[in-house]
Amino acid sequence: MARYIGPVCKICRREGEKLFLKGARCLSPKCSIERRSYPPGQHGKETQYKKGRTSDFSTQLREKQKARRIYGVLERQFYRYYSEANRRAGPTGTNLLALLETRLDNVIYRLGLADSRAQARQLVQHAHFDINGVSTNISSYSVRPGDTITVHPTSRNLRYFREIRSYLAERPGAPDWLTLNVSNDGNIEAKLIRLPERLEITLPLNEQLIVEYYSR
Repeated sequence: MARYIGPVCKICRREGEKLFLKGARCLSPKCSIERRSYPPGQHGKETQYKKGRTSDFSTQLREKQKARRIYGVLERQFYRYYSEANRRAGPTGTNLLALLETRLDNVIYRLGLADSRAQARQLVQHAHFDINGVSTNISSYSVRPGDTITVHPTSRNLRYFREIRSYLAERPGAPDWLTLNVSNDGNIEAKLIRLPERLEITLPLNEQLIVEYYSR
């Protein structure tokens, strides 16, 4: 599966804001935005202070790139998400974000079972989760309303999941469109109740700019 394997801190610096691609590090003084709040590259400091009019195309492109990088999706796959969102009834931008939010790796991240989407993607690819009782290792799997996510039986006693169970009480609860329960035997079970609404997707994104980019 194709994926970006370069330095992710440069991505945040390029976009000029925290995209929370490295979990807890983004909340620490080691965050690259805190230490070097200018674009990466040899002339990063110089371009930071240059003033000029930004074209509509540039603004739309940057918003599309930011969305891709937040969710860890490459261009071809991102365009397929847009095409599917455009075919569905309702606002295309809202449909697009709902499709991205219901990716399995993002759902695992939203549940608090991983510190970042990259970590959630790795957990999924190592087949630590089941969907409706079936082992799944496809991070882009589209979770549907009513689907149940559980930790695979052979993974429940791993040190990582034992620690996660103790941390869940301290972490923020799952969003309203998801449920998360820990049974007495230590199994973690989650369920997608419905598709997320736009107000529930708290990301610094203007999806209308993405629609305008692809509608040119």
